[in-house]
Amino acid sequence: MNSVDQLDEALAEVAELDGQAPGLPTRVRAPRRAGGMDLAAAEHAAGEFLRALGMDLDAVHLQRTPARMAQAWAQMLTPRDFTFTTFPNEEHYDQLVVLRDIPLRSMCEHHLLPFTGRACVGYLPGERIVGLSKLARIVEHFACRPQTQERLTQQIADWLREELRPRAVGVVISAEHSCMSLRGANTPGTSTVTSALLGHLRDNAGARQEFLSFSGLMNN
Repeated sequence: MNSVDQLDEALAEVAELDGQAPGLPTRVRAPRRAGGMDLAAAEHAAGEFLRALGMDLDAVHLQRTPARMAQAWAQMLTPRDFTFTTFPNEEHYDQLVVLRDIPLRSMCEHHLLPFTGRACVGYLPGERIVGLSKLARIVEHFACRPQTQERLTQQIADWLREELRPRAVGVVISAEHSCMSLRGANTPGTSTVTSALLGHLRDNAGARQEFLSFSGLMNN
């Protein structure tokens, strides 16, 4: 049994002892795709794609390119499993917790070209607080798949609301889309900013302004 299976078994045993299991760590797994991932088929398809574009795959520097392409795309589209760990809010902390400047890399689902930037994730705690690194992990979890920036922003916020049950959640993402900077409009240096505000951050103007000012992304 590997370490991941051991962790899952331990969590299951604790849950069985406590039917409510408040605040148990949640094992967050990478999404399972129908049919799984076939690197050999991806390598073959990459080779056919490059040949269709007129490239000579017998050239020394291109011979391993289809395999490298397949491995690179597999890595970019596979988030790491992680454990979403929370703790009792014993100090009754009731102010914002904000993690900003989270590196972001995702894939535009319309052109399959990367978009990169930074994310800011914050929340107003309720009964639980979360390990700070897990906020960055959940950004990666939803980013490592074909996405739109709007959907990505909302998915992160909705997931945190469901799993953490905070009084509020805020997510801001600023990213440059290579589908705009490298082709089409050809506008390098432009950035797209999206936000998702839930709970108190959506309803209260003062709290909303505080979070957006903490994010440091709205005026960049």
